[in-house]
Amino acid sequence: MVKSIQRVQFVIYPLLIVMLLLTSCGARRKSGSTGRVLTSGNASGKSGIPTDASDARGKQLSGSTMQDYADLLGVGVRELDNKSLYAFIDNWMGTPHRLGGTQKSGVDCSGFVGMLYSQVYRKSLPRTSRDMGDDVKRKYENKLKEGDLVFFSFGGKNIDHVGVYLHNNKFVHVSTRKGVIISDMKDSWYYRYFVRCGTPKI
Repeated sequence: MVKSIQRVQFVIYPLLIVMLLLTSCGARRKSGSTGRVLTSGNASGKSGIPTDASDARGKQLSGSTMQDYADLLGVGVRELDNKSLYAFIDNWMGTPHRLGGTQKSGVDCSGFVGMLYSQVYRKSLPRTSRDMGDDVKRKYENKLKEGDLVFFSFGGKNIDHVGVYLHNNKFVHVSTRKGVIISDMKDSWYYRYFVRCGTPKI
């Protein structure tokens, strides 16, 4: 009897781990896909904030200013009053994607969002994007506010990607190809897979 239980555990635990990893992140933009790209908003383009229009890999930013973020998001600096949010984003910007990761060496979408919420909002979220999606108070996209969550489904009915909404349709997330970047959810590629948004219930 004990051996039977051990055999079942031996089979089920690895399967559960694989399922957890598969539901944690899935944003891989097809190379060559077209759509809206982001720029920093200043003519020099020297803000260095990684977006879909730039290469985020290997960049560890240490000084993008609030003005840089305001320019990128199309708002005034005074509208970005949550400085800890942008300090967190700046600290992780360009970190590469790693399935199941929660380190600077690699992080996945739900790991990044979970850490952001823990450190910036002092709130604990579920570990996977699917569970996060089940635990939000849904709202219409035109009602989104800074800090709300946006969800995507790239390969079926289940949610497999999550990001944090900022301003003017921009959201921060972990791209499998570019790591932590800021994208535009109205970009034709992202919007095609956008399925849900809302505020965590906790």
